[in-house]
Amino acid sequence: MLPLARASLLTARNTTRIYTSPRPYSGALKAFILFNLFSSAQDPSKSPMAVKEFVESSINDNKITIFSKTWCPFCKKTKDLFKAQFPEENPLIIELDLREDEEEIQDYLNEKTGQRSVPNVFVNQKQVGGNDKTQAAFQSGELKRLVNL
Repeated sequence: MLPLARASLLTARNTTRIYTSPRPYSGALKAFILFNLFSSAQDPSKSPMAVKEFVESSINDNKITIFSKTWCPFCKKTKDLFKAQFPEENPLIIELDLREDEEEIQDYLNEKTGQRSVPNVFVNQKQVGGNDKTQAAFQSGELKRLVNL
């Protein structure tokens, strides 16, 4: 529904009618709307192929890859685990909330792994999972085995 510029109120024989006319959008608002409609669609970094290539190369080119968000307490626990228990390793940490293609990356990760949530941990190209699964893999020794492959 368009915003209303003015309303005229007419009363005749106990009947009230409101007549409205739409307010045209200002030039700046039109530009903002058009920019938002078309900018992400034309941004090659957000194309499905670019996102897929970014995610796959991040996983394949690094021993440990953690898809994370800066504000997430579970992500912090996972990053702290790697920092404390595997200090010699240098995991690639991708903070999704600092990227413009955050949603597209999470959509692709969901398609690839069935997990859209963060953290999403990969060790030697194998998905470990989120924080709970990563902590459990550490407790069982599986995480150490994967890191040392």
